[in-house]
Amino acid sequence: MTDAPLSADAADSPDTPRRGIRSYVLRAGRMGTGQQRALEELGPRFVLPFTGQPADWSAAFGREAPRVLEIGFGMGAATAQIAAARPDTDFIGIEVHTPGVGALLKRIGEEGLSNLRILQHDAVQVLEQMVAPDSLAGVHIFFPDPWHKKKHHKRRLIQAPLVALLASRLAPGGVLHCATDWQPYAEQMLEVLSAEPRLVNTADGYAPRPDYRPLTKFEARGLRLGHGVWDLLFRRR
Repeated sequence: MTDAPLSADAADSPDTPRRGIRSYVLRAGRMGTGQQRALEELGPRFVLPFTGQPADWSAAFGREAPRVLEIGFGMGAATAQIAAARPDTDFIGIEVHTPGVGALLKRIGEEGLSNLRILQHDAVQVLEQMVAPDSLAGVHIFFPDPWHKKKHHKRRLIQAPLVALLASRLAPGGVLHCATDWQPYAEQMLEVLSAEPRLVNTADGYAPRPDYRPLTKFEARGLRLGHGVWDLLFRRR
């Protein structure tokens, strides 16, 4: 979740030999002193290392609970709000941008949240190597980069290979929830998600915004300007 659509984007990158979709593009950002302090003090507890091996999430959280994974939480404001409202669910947030990681850690400390863990790594590799099949109660992808130009559409995160991977990691009944404020991307999302045989749409097209997804500042500003927002909720068969 982001206050601007920065984080959950996809691109082929020349600096890695790995082929296929990546879940991010690194962008510069400034670190505040509070974010830096949170990284130093809370990072060792709440930021998990990428191991390339199946994770023991029950050990990481210290309990057994439904788990929801979010790709690209941006500065983490809505992520923290969702986690605070759903204390019986554990949340795995993936974000590569260090200021966003620091910002969410700061909120974790201020709000005393214990049901959030962070990985600062490519979400595709995390899903492939650290998340077991049929294990997630949900996946959130809120306001991924729409890559407006046609020549960049191939860089969009929501593509058939990733959706197939996400579907394989959801438990039966688990929900993939995407949201975007760019209608052409919403249309592509609907087409791609509808084509995945393991997923079924929970609505007739786009879904109403669920109560658990709060409005971000960016989204609220767009709505005031007359911009649309489209939520898509697909359930694993």
